[in-house]
Amino acid sequence: MNTRRHPTLGEGATLALSVIAFFFVMTSYYVIRPVRDQLSGAAGSSSLPMFYAIVLVVMLALTPVFGWLVSRFPRKRVLLGSYLFFAACLVGFIPAFAAQDRIGAVALGRVFFVWVSVFNLFVVSLFWSFMADIYRSVQARLMFPFIAFGGMAGALAGPLTTSLLVARIGVPALLLVSAVALLIALGLLLALSTGGTANDTSGGAPVGGSLLDGAKAAFAQPFLRYMAILMLLSDGIATLAYALMADYTKLHYPGIAARTAFYADLDLAINGFGAVLQLTITPLILRGLGALWAMVLPTLVNFVLLALLGIYGPADIALFGSVVSLLTIVQIGTRGMTYGMTKPASDALYTRMPRDARYKGKNFIETTVWRFGDLLVTSALSALRGLGVGIAGLGLISAALCGVATIVARRAATSPDLLPESGAKDT
Repeated sequence: MNTRRHPTLGEGATLALSVIAFFFVMTSYYVIRPVRDQLSGAAGSSSLPMFYAIVLVVMLALTPVFGWLVSRFPRKRVLLGSYLFFAACLVGFIPAFAAQDRIGAVALGRVFFVWVSVFNLFVVSLFWSFMADIYRSVQARLMFPFIAFGGMAGALAGPLTTSLLVARIGVPALLLVSAVALLIALGLLLALSTGGTANDTSGGAPVGGSLLDGAKAAFAQPFLRYMAILMLLSDGIATLAYALMADYTKLHYPGIAARTAFYADLDLAINGFGAVLQLTITPLILRGLGALWAMVLPTLVNFVLLALLGIYGPADIALFGSVVSLLTIVQIGTRGMTYGMTKPASDALYTRMPRDARYKGKNFIETTVWRFGDLLVTSALSALRGLGVGIAGLGLISAALCGVATIVARRAATSPDLLPESGAKDT
């Protein structure tokens, strides 16, 4: 039997393939994200609790399935099956969007909003779990900002593509563009998985363990517990801003194409800000000060932005010669800091956890915990509005959440169960 192995990829080739693969993963997602958001914009924030409740139920059903897949099948087969499934679904949604006006935004939104949420959390989470497999913790601090920047470039290319093409080819054809980008990413990841890398000690083998290991680890291990709490706090802030923006776009952008283009432009601004951070401040902080400051600084910035929203409410301000809403500035600032600084820092910290925690615990937090937070926040938002709390009050509540998030982020970055940076990773 032929047992000759593929040549091991060098560090430069591994990094290049990782960066390009994440570029296409995020391009695929951000082509369709404005398509999803225009549905929630058409339905308004009152429909979001229902959307998120369905997402949570689906996540609760799929998280054990994901745990079973990574426990029983090699990494290459999990990647191949997952990415092919989502690409096929994108093509399958084309007829539905061709008939959106007939189906209705709420009915189509129930399905597509849920599906895109699953797509984002499973496809992106699986990518980063794979990256944590092939980079050691010290290298992750150096390499992950570059990989994250590749994703940020894709997060710029995706909405730019949507903004330029939606009026020309229509919303349904954008789904095919997204599917092609996802298949290109799959090919690059398979090249990484098949060729092997100098740092991959797992060999792509199954992770092992039981179906519910991710949920158990999230409650049992201090680092994962802190990350779960931080996810709930961060999600509370992000979902609040998202819900307020849904009402804003429903009022100001009644047309499907115009609403899609607005969300594409918003994503472009958010991801542009994140890209600037990843090119400038984030690498300097991660290399010089470590993940602790890269985790804490965004929560402090978010506190200031949300406090301003609490003081001034939905005011319009002049910026670079144009008038924009303060709510838009808050969205750009909070989400841009998350993608441009918090995400690379947290993913670097995950490399200092055992392999089963990286795949299962991380996935549980970034799927089930995240979507439970969505449902909790949107339901609380409806209740607060029923009590007469306006945007100013909601901004101050969110600022208070940022204060708590600062404490939790610090504890996560200094958690006692993180492996030493110089030590070999568990396999």
